[in-house]
Amino acid sequence: MTDDTNQEIATETAAARFDPGSTTLRWFGTATIAAIGLVLGGYLLGDGLLRAKEAERSVTVRGLAERDVTADLATWTISYSASSSDLAQAQGKVRRDTDAIEAFFDDLGFPEAALQPTGANVSSYTSDGVTTYTVRQRLSLRTEDIERAQKAVAQQFDLVGRGVFLEEGSGMSYSFTGLNEIKPEMVAEATRDARASAQQFAEDSGASVGAIKDATQGYFTIEARDGDSGGWGVSDSPFKKVRVVTTVNFSLD
Repeated sequence: MTDDTNQEIATETAAARFDPGSTTLRWFGTATIAAIGLVLGGYLLGDGLLRAKEAERSVTVRGLAERDVTADLATWTISYSASSSDLAQAQGKVRRDTDAIEAFFDDLGFPEAALQPTGANVSSYTSDGVTTYTVRQRLSLRTEDIERAQKAVAQQFDLVGRGVFLEEGSGMSYSFTGLNEIKPEMVAEATRDARASAQQFAEDSGASVGAIKDATQGYFTIEARDGDSGGWGVSDSPFKKVRVVTTVNFSLD
């Protein structure tokens, strides 16, 4: 093989290695793929932003539910005392007061088990060499007969007429224990109230209320229906108001 032949082969090999047409084609293909990727990525990003924007369309409102109830439990702690320089005399007075209180509730028709002793104590102090003893006794009435309990409170000064000294704090307390029975209904009612508020908001903004995204139930409160009362043995009201507020986040369509 001659040198001229070798030179021709080398020239053909170099030409095969560098083909402007094939290089341009490869570059165009790469650029096309990159462009398609950019377009597709931009579409997905835009679609994602759109869906995120739609997800932000929501309204958070509060719903209220209230219900008037009547107490189903009455408790009355009666505190009374007697003082004397003779301890036996003070103790004797307290025993007579206890008999008078038991007779008072018996006359009103309460069963004997409704009234139970809950504590007693003796204290003393000395002044000018004279020691005075004070004997205190506590009895507790517990009943579900609310009407009879109200009657007892209305006549409590009959005890004073019988010589019983009622200490401050001897008042009737009414409680409502049926909260768990009405909780589900009240939560549903508060949720409906919240949806009504959300619907009004949606109408004003040209949207419609969708599903609940999340919700928070507030605390249940039980208060006197007509305000607080009390002091000097006057009982609070057996008529209560149960209240709950829920916070609900609705999606908007």
